[in-house]
Amino acid sequence: MEWTDSITIGDKKISFETGKYARQAPGSVSVSSGGTVVLATACSKWELKEDLDFTPLTVDYLERTYSAGIIPGGFYKREGRPSEKEILISRLIDRPIRPLIPEDYSNEIQIIVLVLSHDQENDTQSMAVSGASAALTISDIPFNGPIAAVRVGLVGGQFIINPTVGQLEQSEMEMIVAGTSSSVTMIEGKMNEVDEDTVFTGVQLAHREIKKVVQFQERLAEKVGKPDRAYNTQKIPEDLKKEIIDRVGSSVEKLNTIPVKIERQSFRREIIENLKIDYPEEKWYLIEKIIQEYQKKRMREMIFKEGRRIDGRLLDEIRPIGCEVGSLPRPHGSAIFKRGETVSLSTVTLGSKKDEQKLERLIGGDYKRFMVHYNFPPFSVGEVRWMRGPGRREIGHGILAESSLEPVIPSEDEFPYTIRVVSDILESNGSSSMATVCASSLALMDAGIPVKSHVAGLSIGLIKEGDDYRLLTDIMGDEDYMGDLDFKVSGTRKGITGIQLDTKIQDLSLDIIEEGIRRAKEGRLEILEKLEKTIPRPRESLSEYAPRISKLEVPIEKIGLIIGSAGKNIRDITRKSNAEIEIDDEEGIITISADNKESVEMAESMIRGTIKEVEPGEVYEGVVKKILPFGAIVSIGGGKDGLLHISEIAHYHVNKVEDVLSVGDEVRVKVKRVGDDGKIDLSRKALINRKSTESDRDKR
Repeated sequence: MEWTDSITIGDKKISFETGKYARQAPGSVSVSSGGTVVLATACSKWELKEDLDFTPLTVDYLERTYSAGIIPGGFYKREGRPSEKEILISRLIDRPIRPLIPEDYSNEIQIIVLVLSHDQENDTQSMAVSGASAALTISDIPFNGPIAAVRVGLVGGQFIINPTVGQLEQSEMEMIVAGTSSSVTMIEGKMNEVDEDTVFTGVQLAHREIKKVVQFQERLAEKVGKPDRAYNTQKIPEDLKKEIIDRVGSSVEKLNTIPVKIERQSFRREIIENLKIDYPEEKWYLIEKIIQEYQKKRMREMIFKEGRRIDGRLLDEIRPIGCEVGSLPRPHGSAIFKRGETVSLSTVTLGSKKDEQKLERLIGGDYKRFMVHYNFPPFSVGEVRWMRGPGRREIGHGILAESSLEPVIPSEDEFPYTIRVVSDILESNGSSSMATVCASSLALMDAGIPVKSHVAGLSIGLIKEGDDYRLLTDIMGDEDYMGDLDFKVSGTRKGITGIQLDTKIQDLSLDIIEEGIRRAKEGRLEILEKLEKTIPRPRESLSEYAPRISKLEVPIEKIGLIIGSAGKNIRDITRKSNAEIEIDDEEGIITISADNKESVEMAESMIRGTIKEVEPGEVYEGVVKKILPFGAIVSIGGGKDGLLHISEIAHYHVNKVEDVLSVGDEVRVKVKRVGDDGKIDLSRKALINRKSTESDRDKR
């Protein structure tokens, strides 16, 4: 059954259509705004996936380059592995939907969102999330939705709902909020040191618009929706549950009092292994699940009734912090940030413009000069697994840290370097992405980059039972796994720069979010104090191993002179100075980079010499390029040649130029005249004592 309708969100009309595309999928909806169209589909297997402790949901967001009238680059000429943007939006769709899949539904679900058309103005993120929800809502796949997503911008102090690509370039805030009609389920945002009140107001405005889209999807489901399918569930036998808890309940309670992660894991493993001896293998999975559920229950009770956490901290207490800068000798900047049992080693590498990352996107190509890469090696949690390049989580955490730090990075005009930051997580027990922000902030200052200020971040957790709840400052791994919320907030003393919220519950109120933002600020200020004591400001000089870069602004009409005929002059400067030179002939900007200061200064001097106007009376150390019957052509540097007439070689009469000069000779000359046509007349004798030249003639 075909169905089309539209809704206005902000000032934009958004249309939903079903029954036209992908009709064999259980759920299929296309969403369009302007000339941008995305197709969202939802499918699920009928077979039960057994022995799972997570929702078997897969989300793939795929951009077809034809949607923007682009042919893919490279030799293969078709879309390849997912781009960074595709991975990030796949995660963006997954995160608010996953907690709304019923816990007892273990059949694999796959959501695919295709970008079919892109008008370069209306972005796809909110459309992709809302479309995926609509596809699930009208399908027979169990789903406790619908949800919707709305982007929020802030331009000139005014909020903009679902801003265009052009508006986002001017925006102080780029935030996407997803949720149901009653609560928020996901927030993702980057902002330029925006204060907490403004950020929360943006969340409120977004949720107001979300309700409209959710109600719209509910009407869609009434028209074309299918009843939920019947499905089998994996239930734990109550008698087995009671038997296990009676046997090891006290040991599990002790488990929640062991503060050190590896000791806690070891004790838990011992409990399970001792139980496995008495049960058949097919029940081992159930044993682990029973212990996991009981541990979760007791941990939550301990927080509510005793106000005590696993590691003994108070609810608003941050784990012990350790900071170190200059940790490694050769990277251009390095730092270690420790918070409890989470450790990030961050390094900074500086490069030239050629090291920028080229981005190929549907909205046009661009270059990125600041990058943060996050690595999560298996040894950080004492595990063994294959390492096949960065996963979705690693890419997402890296971009979150990058967005958080970007507002303090100096402009290219102020600091003409490409900057790459790498965070290797050496130990992990929660909030490693926020540890990355802190360690990277230290490393940037250690590198001598003139950043505006330090940036710090931490995660706020939540334990909620009915209407009662407790917020937890700086959550550790078990509190994230067994809790209800992971709310990451990073920023400076002035305001928020990065925000990310994920929840496992369906009743997260705006009041809790507001309180979480306040709690995060208190913790952030405490951490910033530690960072500032470690290194209060950027180092005054760059590492001796960092490249040196200089920028020259020259008249555009002089660019051709600098390059020279067929590039001869610029190649000569590059060869002699051993520097790399990049020329922006539209802006008249020349970037010089080299491994050492001397090479940069030499190239800069040669370029200045090239564009410098030659004035009469100036003296040059020249080189004879060519011998003529009436004189010699002398190069005075900077691609400039002058004529040394035979009469200006010496005070005595010179019969033949070759009697005094040869090609390649170095000769000191003075500018005698510069003609209106730019021709330069030189003199050698003007710099030579008459008696010395006569003596020279006598010797000849």
